[in-house]
Amino acid sequence: MENRFYNEKNGLWYELQGDYYLPCLTLSEQEEVEIGVWGQRRRQYLKQHQRVLYYNLLTTGKLNSHLAEINEQAEEMFSRLVDQLAEKEGITEKLKAENQMVWVQWMNNIRNSAMEIVNSELIYA
Repeated sequence: MENRFYNEKNGLWYELQGDYYLPCLTLSEQEEVEIGVWGQRRRQYLKQHQRVLYYNLLTTGKLNSHLAEINEQAEEMFSRLVDQLAEKEGITEKLKAENQMVWVQWMNNIRNSAMEIVNSELIYA
């Protein structure tokens, strides 16, 4: 008996594993991209709450590009929101020079607000 055979009906190769013939399936090559913290959060959300979308992206080879795109959009949105919120609240370099602790408190508050907005608009949407 052969270890491998080709099924012309479905176009798949099968390989003998123990007593069973299993299809020889491989994922297509995906480009290596760095996925930051936003992309990792998106992946975790998809894995836990949107499994069908996650596995569709994974099997079609589009998961890494999706996560990289979300990561890039989230980083841009986060930095833009921090700048806009700081300007709106009047947090300037002058305040930083005069009272660093107050400036740090305000900036932490602004960063947390921006993070919540990015999470709700992009990551968990």
